[in-house]
Amino acid sequence: MSETTTISAAPHAEIRAAVARLCAEFPGEYWREVDSARAYPSAFVQTLTKAGYLACLVPTAYGGSGLGIGAAAAILEEIHKSGGNGAACHAQMYIMGTLLRHGSTAQKQRWLPPIAAGELRLQAFGVTEPSAGSDTTAIRTTAIRRGDRYLINGQKVWTSRAEHSDLMLLLARTTPREQAAKKTAGLSVFLVDLREGRDCGVTIRPIRTMLNHATTEVFLENLEVPAENLIGEEGSGFRYILDGMNAERILIAGECIGDARWFIGKAADYAKSRVVFGRPIGQNQGVQFPIARAYAATEAADLMVQRAGTLYDTGELCGKEANMAKLLAADASWQAADMCLQTHGGFGFATEYDVERKFRETRLYQVAPVSTNLILSYLAEHVLGLPRSY
Repeated sequence: MSETTTISAAPHAEIRAAVARLCAEFPGEYWREVDSARAYPSAFVQTLTKAGYLACLVPTAYGGSGLGIGAAAAILEEIHKSGGNGAACHAQMYIMGTLLRHGSTAQKQRWLPPIAAGELRLQAFGVTEPSAGSDTTAIRTTAIRRGDRYLINGQKVWTSRAEHSDLMLLLARTTPREQAAKKTAGLSVFLVDLREGRDCGVTIRPIRTMLNHATTEVFLENLEVPAENLIGEEGSGFRYILDGMNAERILIAGECIGDARWFIGKAADYAKSRVVFGRPIGQNQGVQFPIARAYAATEAADLMVQRAGTLYDTGELCGKEANMAKLLAADASWQAADMCLQTHGGFGFATEYDVERKFRETRLYQVAPVSTNLILSYLAEHVLGLPRSY
């Protein structure tokens, strides 16, 4: 990658360098094979876990590194910048936002040390449902208290990595929507042990998609969850989930920045070496300018990602910044992806160049984990004071 496509003063330089060295052990050939087989990148996840990167947000008192969201975003950015994909394990980072901020001391003491040690995986986030979509308050999964346990029934969809996770953070209704004081009330968060649940009420079915993200739908039938697995107060789960979603958006934005930088470096290198009509195609402004525009958009988006991360780490409100970071970074990565494919022409569609794989992967972020349209609606209503549009 050209020096012009990197930032010399990027924060967390040592972490970035270490992650880049680790990712060098998993070149494009590895990711192409995993993608072709639609397999889970177990070797990569195990190496990342062993190196301690998936425990970066876990406090040192529980065996983690005690780093902030900015460092976590840098880790994921470097994974994507290397040509890899952090989606196989990134939830273990952003789910921490809910557990760390709202979990009890007993819950942290029980779950965090084995997670930090790599003995347990917390990589599944059960929120979205077929009939609710982006309207989280309309979910129908219920959790009814029965003595010292909750009985959970419902269905989740787009729950990636459920087959490869030991634990799942689950959102359910403990008070019917029509009985709640407001639609965001009556939602509660649970830590579900999937190791036990798979034989006692949890059914996981893979969903084949254009991406190799180990995506599933999860069916919950009379699943018993100990009351001690309730995170925080019953009925306050929506607010807890928002903390996790802000972390998720910042981390996903970091992945988008990494994707964009990979595309820009790939396109710039190809434009220098590809000779047509007796001259490198990168000599033509029609090729140069889209690469330069993608670079400028990426650098601008990265500033917002860093801003959102700083606010989150200092405990300040960051909903506006987290949403803008996700929006701008997703747009920058998609702009860079389209540019890179166009720069490569027909070769961009050949799997050996990895462009088409990364093109498919980064397209997701226009839709998930939150649609760009919903972000725009949020900014219009809650930041600019415009009338609610839905």
